[in-house]
Amino acid sequence: MYDPGNSDVAKRRGQANLHREGRSQALSVLRACASEDGFLASPSDQANYKRIWGRDGSILALAALLSGEEELIAVGEATLRTLARHQGPHGEIPSNVDTASGRISYGGTAGRVDAGLWWTIAVGEVVKRRAHGRGFVEEMARPLDRCRWLFGAWEFNARGLLFVPPTGDWADEYVQSGYVLYDNLLYLQAQRAFAAFYRVQRNGGEDHRLDERIAHLGQLIRANYWFDGEAHDPPEDAYHPVLWRKGPEASVNCRGRHWMPFFSPLGYGTRFDGMAHGLVSLFGVSNGAQDAVVDEYLEASVTKPIGELGGRLLPAFDPVITPRDEYWSELQMSFSHTFKNEPYHYHNGGLWPLVTALSAAAAEQRGDHALALRYASGVHEANRAERDGQVWSFPEYLDGKRQRPGGTWPMGWSAAAAIIAGAYLDGERIFG
Repeated sequence: MYDPGNSDVAKRRGQANLHREGRSQALSVLRACASEDGFLASPSDQANYKRIWGRDGSILALAALLSGEEELIAVGEATLRTLARHQGPHGEIPSNVDTASGRISYGGTAGRVDAGLWWTIAVGEVVKRRAHGRGFVEEMARPLDRCRWLFGAWEFNARGLLFVPPTGDWADEYVQSGYVLYDNLLYLQAQRAFAAFYRVQRNGGEDHRLDERIAHLGQLIRANYWFDGEAHDPPEDAYHPVLWRKGPEASVNCRGRHWMPFFSPLGYGTRFDGMAHGLVSLFGVSNGAQDAVVDEYLEASVTKPIGELGGRLLPAFDPVITPRDEYWSELQMSFSHTFKNEPYHYHNGGLWPLVTALSAAAAEQRGDHALALRYASGVHEANRAERDGQVWSFPEYLDGKRQRPGGTWPMGWSAAAAIIAGAYLDGERIFG
């Protein structure tokens, strides 16, 4: 006789086993990515991932903090030091460094804005969570100051938001640019990292002007990236009142459903940005009503089920851009070596463990354990996808239709995704 109670118990037991094995396998990948100079993006020789990347390395350093393993934490700190040593002439944190050859890249056709932002956030978290002597703090002080100056210059018009060129962040083969929500959320958290660092550096001293900038940036994000369809005058924090007035009409496809991914002098973007949506909640920018609306929208229209334990995965961006779409010709132009963004692949609707992990952490942080568990199970299911006969391949992403692994493998930040999601489920926190 069927007993739904027993079925639920079996499901919970299966999720617990998946969580344990997923964490263990992820730690093995982090160890495989470890080098004398820091975390490699991947131990694989595919493409140029066997290097220390500003974005990937910093995310792995954050995962190492959450792992609690001293050897991995030390590798994370080495990563941050290596990136600081190779800082560019204006304060740029490298996109990637090949320490064997000495080759340094600060980006492709455009530089990478988010490399320095993730690095700043990781340095701040290390300093907050670790009882360092003055050596590490003093070593990071000058590179951090240079990053802070550079970020200010990237505002261009001194109005508080970073301007990101096309291909200027992790979505380096996608079609969004301008005042990108994802990057400006990182900018907010980077400002918080500066404040935390200076408190340690100055033995508890506060920087009230920086605190005011942090509060203002949070207000700018809330006022300029969320439209609910109500007609009213531009708020005090409208970035540009004339452009803002166009927002309610431009946002017809997403207003009251999810956050707008970017705006620029040419108008607004309206596709769902998975990375930004995890961060907007995780960093405490969204409110409960907005989170509930977004969760309902995602459950109905965006997330993809995976596995037999209720796992869910989120795409990088949704809906996909197809050959019939007005942005298709731009998308086809935006690649470095080979075109990766066929519909449901890579940024164009690919399902990413890291993107999903950020939403898992955010859901757990706001008290929705059931949703967090579904997302975390999705991360583990994606990571254990088989590739070339190897289970637990930790692929870069799964294609959004057939859920087959794609991109480079094993990817360090897919392993970091498992550590981050699992740590939040277990009561650990970061970005506090």
